Amino acid sequence: MILIRAIGLTLLLVMASLLPSSAAEADLRAIIAKFAAATNFSATEAVVRELAATGDPAVEPPLSALADGNLYIRKADSQVYVGKDAGDGIDLLDPLSGEKAASAAKTDLTKIKVNNGLRRVIRDALGTLTLRATNPAVRIAAAATMFKTPDAANIEPLDAAIAAETDASVKALFEQARAASLLVSDRPEADKLSAIALIAARGDRDAVSLLTSVEASSQGAVKDAASSAIATINSTLALWDAGQNIWYGISLGSVLLLAAIGLAITFGVMGVINMAHGEMVMLGAYTTFVVQQVIRTSFPGLFDWSLVIALPLAFLVAALVGLAIERGVIRFLYGRPLETLLATWGVSLILQQAVRTIFGPTNQEVGNPSWMSGSFDIGQLAITWNRLWILIFALLVFGVLLYVMKRTPWGLRMRAVTANRRMAASMGIRTPWVDALTFALGSGIAGIAGVALSQIDNVSPNLGRGYIIDSFMVVVFGGVGNLWGTLVGAFSLGIVNKFLEPYAGAVLGKIVVLVLIILFIQKRPRGLFALKGRAVEA
Repeated sequence: MILIRAIGLTLLLVMASLLPSSAAEADLRAIIAKFAAATNFSATEAVVRELAATGDPAVEPPLSALADGNLYIRKADSQVYVGKDAGDGIDLLDPLSGEKAASAAKTDLTKIKVNNGLRRVIRDALGTLTLRATNPAVRIAAAATMFKTPDAANIEPLDAAIAAETDASVKALFEQARAASLLVSDRPEADKLSAIALIAARGDRDAVSLLTSVEASSQGAVKDAASSAIATINSTLALWDAGQNIWYGISLGSVLLLAAIGLAITFGVMGVINMAHGEMVMLGAYTTFVVQQVIRTSFPGLFDWSLVIALPLAFLVAALVGLAIERGVIRFLYGRPLETLLATWGVSLILQQAVRTIFGPTNQEVGNPSWMSGSFDIGQLAITWNRLWILIFALLVFGVLLYVMKRTPWGLRMRAVTANRRMAASMGIRTPWVDALTFALGSGIAGIAGVALSQIDNVSPNLGRGYIIDSFMVVVFGGVGNLWGTLVGAFSLGIVNKFLEPYAGAVLGKIVVLVLIILFIQKRPRGLFALKGRAVEA
């Protein structure tokens, strides 16, 4: 008996919970049915506003269909449906559930007409509905839209949304959108001054754009307050712009560091002007392309790991090619820098043409893994994930290379050869193999630089050409063969470039940087960090 009572009580509770939902749906259907009796645009608008006043997200499908001209009345029974073109006829969908209810000929239906004014009302109604969405991202997007397109009609829906909102960050955005709508309303001047203060605290470019329009259309205290707020925001934005330029410069510097660090090693130890260094970068980028093609066709689930897989392969490919170049060409030309320059330039042309023959002359697609896609904001700074990861990767490569140079026996041999080749040879160090392995290491690092550059630049046979001159400038400016000099030189040139570009343009900015480096070298021929040894004294 007790069990039967418990079951009965449970059923009553379930039915009680379902009754409000059923009643709410019935009310919505009753309002939607009023479209059939609407004889003009004003009557249709009244029904739209009544649906929006319910605040129920379920009315979004019929309102969207109405805005798109896909809401129909069946002549036989005056029922309202969402219509979907089915060739010879129209599929009729339930306006709330979206399920197919029937089909009908076009002659058996009456389309509910809309004009531009009604579409604006529907748009506002849909915006009001999204203010109550369960997903915070939807509510944030609605607040952003209302802030950029303020309307006095938004004030009351925003008041209700602010009262119901529990997320503090979303609530703040609602308040800013309400302030924007206040500024285009006929509310008292005191309310508008408070709204200007709230928008000024937002401090971004959207706020400046809104306040500029208010300044142009207002008089008296409101105009003065808008002007003062614009000046304050612009001064703050100038600081953020400087910070953004510094970030862009650091980002460019990380790219230059990756491209130049391998060149700094080979130039410092061997004194070789390697004009094929850019092609090592290009080979690393094409290795990434090949790895991603294999993964796309055979192992699509591993795509997010494609760069991790490509890194050792790119290092190996570029290192082996570099080793072959040193053993086959460069070792016969030591002590003849001009001939070395011409020979490596010829090698670079051969490598470019080989890549064109194998992969074609056009750019190849290299995708971004999910963890390198998108961006985030810090204040008014926009930071992309791919640039941030490249910066971290460049610093990691620098740290590993510094450890190899300073803390390993092979690094000791490299430094010995750099300081005094003859003395190193007399101590039993096989200097030809040090040269060969050093060249392979520098080429391998250029290869992994190509993996990183494939995420921010076009992968083409000409990829390396755009970085070889900048790489030499970094090495010469920082100090030949000095890793710390390369680090400081890369970031310094990157930041200077980004501050010059807005005024001089990208090309002229590079020319100005080159002139500055030439003038700097006149005073410090050995660069920022002079390295003592054979490479400098020769």
